[in-house]
Amino acid sequence: MSSDADYESFLDKANQDTGGASAQQSSKKLYSTKSVDTKVPKVLESVEEYYTSDADEPFEPVSLKFEGKDVDADELKKLLGHDAEVSSVGAKEFDPKGQYKKVVDAVKEAGNGDMKVFRVEHGSTRAEYYVVSVDEESKRLVGLKALAVES
Repeated sequence: MSSDADYESFLDKANQDTGGASAQQSSKKLYSTKSVDTKVPKVLESVEEYYTSDADEPFEPVSLKFEGKDVDADELKKLLGHDAEVSSVGAKEFDPKGQYKKVVDAVKEAGNGDMKVFRVEHGSTRAEYYVVSVDEESKRLVGLKALAVES
């Protein structure tokens, strides 16, 4: 039989920090895109909601310089400076159960009242969902985004 000291030594080794947390954080950053280059509306900063997927991730503010009245997938792709596929998603498809009402309401309030949802693909199992609206007065695209893990 092993002694208590041997068992304690085993537990100490098992609980040592191996740098896994920093590796996990850096892998998370691989899937993030530029989403803020101008002042974020206060209504968006106050939203504390999570997007439900294999990894429940928080919604984060989006505020990008934009001159126009409407945005489409190609324009969002240019704003993000990303090579990933960007596609438009219907509001009902994005939120079929109505669980993201706070997110939708905050985005509409921050922008012009119209809201669009886009999906930015990051490989076969990860994507970011952008819920955005145009704030013509401040010349910016505003909204919230969340990372989704879809296996």
